[in-house]
Amino acid sequence: METKAELEALAMELNPVVGFWDPLKLSDKEFWGQSNEATIGFLRESEIKHGRIAMAGFVGFIVHSNGIRTQGDGIVAGIPEGLSAPDTWDAMPEIAKWQIILFVGVMEALRENKAVLAGDGEKHYMKGGKPGYFPTFDMVPHPVPFTLYDPFGATKKFSEEKKANLRLKEINNGRLAMIGLFGFLAEGSVPGSVPLLKGVIPAYAGEVMAPFSSNIFVAP
Repeated sequence: METKAELEALAMELNPVVGFWDPLKLSDKEFWGQSNEATIGFLRESEIKHGRIAMAGFVGFIVHSNGIRTQGDGIVAGIPEGLSAPDTWDAMPEIAKWQIILFVGVMEALRENKAVLAGDGEKHYMKGGKPGYFPTFDMVPHPVPFTLYDPFGATKKFSEEKKANLRLKEINNGRLAMIGLFGFLAEGSVPGSVPLLKGVIPAYAGEVMAPFSSNIFVAP
């Protein structure tokens, strides 16, 4: 279980110029009546997970904004070309959105399941487990030949020093991706709000936060 002192040491490794930055004092809290160490485990896991999602989202935003399509995809074939990334989401049929949400839900259920983690010899991230660890699919009844985190086993060849260095880079890149992705969304919703992206990101007239509200399946 990590402590605040370890968070402060990690911050210096990640960015010695900024150092430890916690304006809301979240690292002093005890969420849901859990210990401070469990709360720090939750915060560490959340940052890594959302950083990974943002990195994928950043690339995905660029892919959709440039009209790059997967050949043979029937759903994509029915979506008009020349749309911005948010407009592409609005144009997707409901069944496609449900497939995405269902897949994400299944992945979340796996990574939160104590039995699945125990099958890999791991613990939950709020109980002393590794932040950012995604379990293998060994506990899934249907055989799955690859893992989601490292499908080709590339990291098995790395030294512990290299792995530690890559973990630091992943956090920094994830933080940058979160800022970058919201920069895209801000410029699309409020043209000119991000001067460097003015004229690069097309305007979006819909509700950019719709995927997080009750009208998730309703195009603005």
